[in-house]
Amino acid sequence: MDEAWINRYRKQLVRSVSPQFLEEIICYLRQLDLLTAEEAEWAQEARSLPEQVRAVVDLLAGKGSFASQSLQTFIETTNSQLYLYITVYEPMVQKHLESLQSYYGNGLETGSLQRLTNLLLVEGLTDIQQKEHDILQIEATKGLQNVSKSIPLEKLFLPLSKFSIPPRISVTIGVAGIGKSTLVKLFVYTWAKGEINRDIIFVLPLTFRELNTYEKLSAEKLICSAFPHITEPNCILAGAARTLLILDGLDEFKTPLDFSNTVVCTDPKKEIQVDNLITNIIRGNLLQKASIWVTARPTAASQIPGGLVDRTTEIRGFAAAEMKDFLDQMFLDNKDLSGQVLHHIRANRSLHVMCTVPGFCWICGSSIGYYLKHSTDQPQETTGVPKTLSEIYSYYFKIALSSNWPEKPRETLRIEQAVNNSRKIVGSLGRLAFYGLLKKRYVFYEQDMKAYGIDLSLLQTSLCSRLLLKEEMQSFTAYCFSHLTLQEFLAAIYYYTAAKRAIFDLFTESGMSWPKLGFLNHFKNAVQRSLQAEDRQLDIFVRFLSGLLSPQVNKLLSGWLLVKDEHNSFRSQAVGFLQGCLNTDHAISSRAVNTMHCLHEIQHTEVTKMVEEAMKNESLAGMLTPVNCSALAYLLQVSDVCMEETNLSNCLTYNVCKSLLSQLLFCHNLRLDNNRFKDNVMELLGSMLSVKDCHIQKLSLAENQISNKGAKALARSLLVNRSLTALDLQNNSIGPTGARALADALKQNQVLLSLNLQHNTIKEEGATFLAEALFTNHRLTTLHLQKNAIGAHGARRIAEALKQNCSLKELILQSNSISSAGVTALTAALCSNKGLINLNLRENSISKEGGPAIAHALRTNSTLRKLDLAANLLYDEGGKAIALAMKENRALKSLHLQWNFIQAKAAAALAQALQSNSSLSSLDLQENAIGDEGMAALSTALKFNTTLAHLHLQVASIGMAGAQALAEALMVNKSLQILDLRGNSIGVAGAKAMANALQVNRSLCWLNLQENSLGMDGAICIATALKGNHGLTYINLQGNQIGQSGAKMISDAIRTNSPSCVVDV
Repeated sequence: MDEAWINRYRKQLVRSVSPQFLEEIICYLRQLDLLTAEEAEWAQEARSLPEQVRAVVDLLAGKGSFASQSLQTFIETTNSQLYLYITVYEPMVQKHLESLQSYYGNGLETGSLQRLTNLLLVEGLTDIQQKEHDILQIEATKGLQNVSKSIPLEKLFLPLSKFSIPPRISVTIGVAGIGKSTLVKLFVYTWAKGEINRDIIFVLPLTFRELNTYEKLSAEKLICSAFPHITEPNCILAGAARTLLILDGLDEFKTPLDFSNTVVCTDPKKEIQVDNLITNIIRGNLLQKASIWVTARPTAASQIPGGLVDRTTEIRGFAAAEMKDFLDQMFLDNKDLSGQVLHHIRANRSLHVMCTVPGFCWICGSSIGYYLKHSTDQPQETTGVPKTLSEIYSYYFKIALSSNWPEKPRETLRIEQAVNNSRKIVGSLGRLAFYGLLKKRYVFYEQDMKAYGIDLSLLQTSLCSRLLLKEEMQSFTAYCFSHLTLQEFLAAIYYYTAAKRAIFDLFTESGMSWPKLGFLNHFKNAVQRSLQAEDRQLDIFVRFLSGLLSPQVNKLLSGWLLVKDEHNSFRSQAVGFLQGCLNTDHAISSRAVNTMHCLHEIQHTEVTKMVEEAMKNESLAGMLTPVNCSALAYLLQVSDVCMEETNLSNCLTYNVCKSLLSQLLFCHNLRLDNNRFKDNVMELLGSMLSVKDCHIQKLSLAENQISNKGAKALARSLLVNRSLTALDLQNNSIGPTGARALADALKQNQVLLSLNLQHNTIKEEGATFLAEALFTNHRLTTLHLQKNAIGAHGARRIAEALKQNCSLKELILQSNSISSAGVTALTAALCSNKGLINLNLRENSISKEGGPAIAHALRTNSTLRKLDLAANLLYDEGGKAIALAMKENRALKSLHLQWNFIQAKAAAALAQALQSNSSLSSLDLQENAIGDEGMAALSTALKFNTTLAHLHLQVASIGMAGAQALAEALMVNKSLQILDLRGNSIGVAGAKAMANALQVNRSLCWLNLQENSLGMDGAICIATALKGNHGLTYINLQGNQIGQSGAKMISDAIRTNSPSCVVDV
């Protein structure tokens, strides 16, 4: 051992040491005093990891044999895999790296793949992912994953914390066309360049389409066949070198994985059935020390038992900006066209959701772009912008058949010639697509093509190159359709064409079946098989089949693939049959929703339009028959009416709610108010909130008939729910017992942010339970407890919790009779609380004795922004105490003192505070008889104050003199924006003074002079003044004895003088 070791393996060290291991090396060398603190810092400041490692190696190389020996010994004893790699396997690894870089670097535009560098970390598969077709998953979830955590690509195979271990089995799921294979290519290429996961010695990427070509394999042969340059596979088989085996595209494997009947095999040299080999590798019987990464569509991933999977990740779809960038790249030479395509996609909610998937976005963008480019050239074509799936794919096929592509100029070959040359190919490919779909085959080989009579030479045509992807390997050539939906559309075209002449069941490929005559019989057979299929894999095929009966699609494809107007004889009967499938009292499942999609594709939209109109008008009550319920479930996915909020208030019954339950799961903001729901419905909703698929974020159940039993059902769901952030139960009857159940749930739930229990009679006991929850809950930010009779004792318990809880931001305790005793406890808590921003104590019988306690809190607290003390009994004494505190307070922005028997003295004190206070922006003194004296004091303050924007003085006994003083202030003040003087008596003279002020003032934008005895003269003065005022946007002059004709004249005058000002007269 001498310094030659470090020099001999310098390149290997620089290439292979990971960031974590470099830290360990530096720490070890510092302990031996072989590196000084300055040298370590200098090395770690290098720009890249290889440069950092090189700096450390160079430093040690100059320090003699002991330094070289120390590094060698440390690596050999602490990281034997790395040592073997550096000293033994490196030449073999280098060949492997060069091979991967060469193969995976071709055509990989890493700059446009930022979306794939962060994956979503999920907790296994949800029910919908295990059972539903990819398209139905996207439509139901609206393209939004119900997770908040993500994991960077470079950490995909690292422990999540210092206390966990790296995952052995990782599964990444994603719908067809989302980019799973591209993700694998990106990872392999980035790893091969040494940029990520340097602790992994071998990355072995395999595809299931490659494994399909073998009948039997051993673990050893698996490695040697795919990677012939790995001459010593034992280092992988024995676990001497850390290895990542990638199995890409489980959904393309020809044999389903059967883990329950796996024949155990631990001999890496023994050849067994390929599916058995894969299950043994995943179970850990073979390649025990290797990490395994499987990618798959969600339904295929469900073959692997959840207990075997250590980490599940999901590829997210396009965000808004990424979709725009993608379309810009598609139409690189025509940014205007790209913008128009994006506009049409966004205008169709259903298409917009689907276009979060890159594969579908390409097809959709191509079709709409083609239409927009050629619609002016072909005025006879009156189909309009493609909106349905069938229309999108019809345009796409039109592009392919006419040899026209978005980025290429028009070819000279006429469309008619293209049809004649391509019809045979489409027919053969359609038959392959259909029977492949039935057998769940998505990858085809040369023998498959020959079996279906497809001439391999024809596969080189431009039409096939646009429908099929070809992958050539050393031992095989594989074909797959460019996207799963293209296979389904081709299958539908084949079935549609064949059904017109077939006499036997087309689903039986051998032809041995009972005779089926006529297109409609075959159509019904396809729909029924789709409805009965457990895996739902025929749903989109049937949707396309229905779409081929629509007038728009017939116009597009007639003369090409369809006969002109032939759909007319079938369409009405097909519609009747589809509607008949909806006449059931059972739960509205995704099958019913897909049937509604079929009706939409066939352009029968009468039912959905009627239900959508009723939703807009909130008139659904009494009209939710089974068919209408199915239409409603469909609209929950696609209608803009449901985009921001799904409002199903005052229209649901127990049975209707039960039937819609599985569809309500995916409504983000759901309102079910005033439905007279009882506790049995809460049991249903509780079960819905408990499932992993639940996407509901806001749920309102206000004004129902929920008791403590219903609250308990909801509370149980909160123990497991991961999505709900806001729950509104106002105006129910949950009582103290219901409050206790919810409080117990809050002790564990760390998702809910807002809870509204207004008017639920929870009393002191219920408030006590909720206060106990606040000691441990650190997520809830909003709690509404108004009208609950919690009393002073309940307020004291909540106050104790506030001394420790810093997460609660808004607390509404209005109308709870907490009295001065309760407010004293709450304000004492405010002295130490650093979280509360909004506190509402309106209508709580707080007397003037409570004023000093409130004042003390305002002097001390630095976080409270809004305080509502309206409708209490503060009088001037309490008001003055609060006013004195406002001289010192620098945090409060809004203060409500309405209806507190405050008069001129307290108003004067508040005015003094306003002269120095620089934080308050809103002051409410309405229904307090401050009179002209109080108004004069406030007016003086307004001449100096620069922050007050809202001043509410309704019914404040202000007369002419007060108005004149206020007008003087408005000539100087530049901050006041909203002024409410409703219900005073400023009269004509006051109006004239205000009119003069309005000619000068530029900050006021909202003014209410309703019911102020202005008369016609006063109103004319105000109207005339607005000619010079350019700031006012709203004025109210109602109730001023102007008369109908006078009102019209004043209104016309204001609109003439100030067109931008809205007037109520």
